[in-house]
Amino acid sequence: MKAAQHTAYNKKAIALTLTDSDIPEISPNQVLVKVSAAGVNPLDNMISRGDVKMIVPYEMPQTAGNELVGQVEEVGSAVQGFVRGDRVFARLPLDAIGAFAEYVAVDSAALAHVPAYLTDVEAAAVPLTGLTIMQALDLMEAKAGQTLFISGGTGGVGGMAIPLAKAKGLRVITNGNGSHEERVLALGADQFIDYQTEDYSQVLSEVDLVLDTLGGEETEKQMTILKKGGHLVSLRAMPNGAFAKRMKLPKWKQILFGLAGRSFDQMAKKYGVRYDFIFVESNGAQLQEVADILESLKLKPSIDSVYPFEEVNAALDKVANGRSSGKTVLTMKGE
Repeated sequence: MKAAQHTAYNKKAIALTLTDSDIPEISPNQVLVKVSAAGVNPLDNMISRGDVKMIVPYEMPQTAGNELVGQVEEVGSAVQGFVRGDRVFARLPLDAIGAFAEYVAVDSAALAHVPAYLTDVEAAAVPLTGLTIMQALDLMEAKAGQTLFISGGTGGVGGMAIPLAKAKGLRVITNGNGSHEERVLALGADQFIDYQTEDYSQVLSEVDLVLDTLGGEETEKQMTILKKGGHLVSLRAMPNGAFAKRMKLPKWKQILFGLAGRSFDQMAKKYGVRYDFIFVESNGAQLQEVADILESLKLKPSIDSVYPFEEVNAALDKVANGRSSGKTVLTMKGE
């Protein structure tokens, strides 16, 4: 089968190698999935650069790719809930990535059924983003009636976060370029702030929860709008000791991440709020919840570019360097 692999970490030149590999054999708890499409993410480039090897130290060569959609070809003897022919998608387990291949053996606990209204390309845009949002809301212990601010909510993350947060009963505020206001409000946002005319930190206060999609100086700025005891979860800032402990990393890594993220912990303490960093994990039950919410809303993920599998490196370059208005997807077949 065709596969695209990392052969070495490289900070400067991100390029996968196309190889021929054996179709994997499955264990009793696994399902063999024939891949039809795979999402391409900044995380894929981060792995190539070695940016996440402190979290997950992959051995090379390593088949790349973190999320996929495809058809069940074979089912392990201990698997329940899936049969041959089912259309499924997944964020693959951190220690068993490999979506950029024709076939993948996937732990059934990572899988969910694809909503029928989504094409394979559209479905490939869901797992990583959808699970990120659900796990962030869980980490925040978000409750119906609370107010959530999503920074920069006009992109792919916001397009998924807004409807999922609304489905959980939250009041949602976001900001971005005013040209996106109508679309964002149609997704369910209760309030939109045009960053070109208003500074959210001057407009908002006493917010319960913040989903930080920006990082950098914006992380502290977002802490200023939280009420005392509020909670910020970042997708872009710095992992800390609490993150390392939650991920069950070795003690020495917990110490290192504790030192690396100390400034953010101190910043949060100064404002009387909580700070957490999130790195999305596989979870089929949560992904099925996402799928059911999307099915009820008939929400279509935004797709920017679709590349054939053989052009995987062009797709990775697009994600790394191109301006995108949605997801970049690899396809194993025409769609």
